Amino acid sequence: MTVKSPLVIVLMGVSGSGKSTTGAALSQKLGWPFRDADSFHPPANVEKMSRGVPLADADRWPWLEAIAQWIDERCAAGEHGIVSCSALKRTYRDRIVGVRSRVRLVYLKGNKEIIGQRLRARKNHFMPASLLDSQFSTLEEPGAEEGALIVSVAMSPRRVAGTIIEKLGLEPAPARGRT
Repeated sequence: MTVKSPLVIVLMGVSGSGKSTTGAALSQKLGWPFRDADSFHPPANVEKMSRGVPLADADRWPWLEAIAQWIDERCAAGEHGIVSCSALKRTYRDRIVGVRSRVRLVYLKGNKEIIGQRLRARKNHFMPASLLDSQFSTLEEPGAEEGALIVSVAMSPRRVAGTIIEKLGLEPAPARGRT
């Protein structure tokens, strides 16, 4: 069962789908804190991906545990939050979303062509475009029973964030500096 107005939003999708950009946009519009999943990776994972080596499940479990802990802390405190996480497999989503009724999964969906263009245009990111095929082959799209909101990344990042806010029935934070 999902809740219409969640405490925490988990943005999922392959690398290059816009999780960080969307998370930052949502954070600005909603006034909720945003954590990028990359900040939860241990240095060994970042180094491995930097060399173009896909992570194994054994590499991912400590990372997923750290994300789940952050989500649980937000929920326990009754505080909002947004976190990005590729969450490519159902087992990963079960760990970070699972039965948490105050957490909503948002799948940022795009095809290889769009995502590939974005990855090739990125500068100074540890995830090389060469891992895109690995990401798509690992991806298990969320099933209906997961209650994910699916949003196309073919739209501008601003429209993606606006669509998420609208579909989840969220209220943007009051504008700052206006009288």
